[in-house]
Amino acid sequence: MINNFSSQKIQNDLFVLTGYKYSISYVNKTIKRIFKEIILSKKKKFIISGSQGCGKTTLLKLIKNNFKNFYNIDPLCISLDDYYLTKKQRNELSKRIHPLLQTRGVPGTHATEKITKTLKLFDKKKYPIKIPKFDKLIDDRLPVSQIITTKKNMIFLEGWCCGCPPLSNSFLQKNLNNIEKTDSEYIWRKYYNKKLKKEYRLIFKHFEYLIYFKIPSFDCVLKWRIKQEKRLKLNKKKNINYMNKIEIKDFISYYEKITKWMMKNTLSKSDLTIKINKNQKIQSIST
Repeated sequence: MINNFSSQKIQNDLFVLTGYKYSISYVNKTIKRIFKEIILSKKKKFIISGSQGCGKTTLLKLIKNNFKNFYNIDPLCISLDDYYLTKKQRNELSKRIHPLLQTRGVPGTHATEKITKTLKLFDKKKYPIKIPKFDKLIDDRLPVSQIITTKKNMIFLEGWCCGCPPLSNSFLQKNLNNIEKTDSEYIWRKYYNKKLKKEYRLIFKHFEYLIYFKIPSFDCVLKWRIKQEKRLKLNKKKNINYMNKIEIKDFISYYEKITKWMMKNTLSKSDLTIKINKNQKIQSIST
């Protein structure tokens, strides 16, 4: 059972992760409610999905940090982002299929065979499990992996396009931004939609429960992404090229179509919907 002490623990974790000190009342009404719904579902395999900046990574870390102590559940928490193809692999893909595939993000820029292998090892309870690590600051996979040696009894996959159904042809061919105008023959879009229909569909089908973060509008993504970039700069790492506002706007354009498609077509498939306001706070939770 989660007590007042555990509420303070979650509050402290939130401060470390976000830089904000949320009230105990907020923690009780939001994070503890989400934890409760997960446990009551009696499921073992969960997807956490939503746009950039909505809070899905924060939730994943809260689950990872607290489920063992609160419920004696040791979950395997993985992020779709860590399975991005290497810079070299994306470069080769961009030459072979379309230049836009050089940029990480859309389906087709992940090592889906590694995700599938992770899921199979979890199902068969075979350890160790190697989880790749991707560093967004250098836009490449790190040479070292996370090694999971202890048995896990629950799994969470977090990612911006997780659970996304394939796009309709009419929506796919509609240009939403300048990036998409460079894909005049729809090669890039048809490629990632084909991946959604095949490899990604099989991965998503593996899971039993979808947690979806609903945002007010896609306009919030730019604001939140700029905010995130400022936080990254606090690391003060040398030889890193941080993005300015124009570069961020171009970058999120790669995510716009799928994000908007999910905003219209994921709610009906969601088992737990977390509504976020423009200030990145949880406004409501519904099942």
